[in-house]
Amino acid sequence: MITTIYLMRHSIPFKEHRGTTNTNETILIENEKSPLSIAGEKLAEEKSLQEEFKNLDIVYSSNYVRTMATAKYFASANNLKVNIDEVFNERIHGVDSWSDLPQEFELKQFDDENFKVGYGESQKEVQTRMFNGLMKVLNENKGKRIAIISHSTAIAFLLKKWCEVFYDKEYTFNNKVFFNGKWEHLQSFKLEFKDNELINIEVI
Repeated sequence: MITTIYLMRHSIPFKEHRGTTNTNETILIENEKSPLSIAGEKLAEEKSLQEEFKNLDIVYSSNYVRTMATAKYFASANNLKVNIDEVFNERIHGVDSWSDLPQEFELKQFDDENFKVGYGESQKEVQTRMFNGLMKVLNENKGKRIAIISHSTAIAFLLKKWCEVFYDKEYTFNNKVFFNGKWEHLQSFKLEFKDNELINIEVI
């Protein structure tokens, strides 16, 4: 029995907060509250109507505003509700402002699975959280077609469970390149599982 899971990054946010300094909110709160832009709403609606995403059985989202706003289109197109689960949230940076992040933070997290700062999450912690969440969804929904709307870093760390994944380089599965490593909004991966074993992955 094949279970299909679509791992998808959220659509285009209203504002990219990275590098902003004129705010009293922490990175975490900024990230959680960032909505979709008008272009992001349009992109999500258009993609949700593609043939590939017809007949979904379940739609999941992290509890961030931009992922929930993205997921609503895929749910609506299939007469479903959005299941919100913080297990699919983005990586917690662990500091309150972008300027507090160490130099080359992103690269260091990709290279060292245990690297983290402050109250943040390491690559390994994010991967474990995401993997446990995905396995729970998989075990409860055998044979179904499932969309999970999440975040680029969290998805990349999860994919490292089965794939060769490098920062801004090609991703490979079973020695075959399936992604060029250049993330776009609503980047989508189709994962096919036989029981709990990943047998195929491709970009949609």
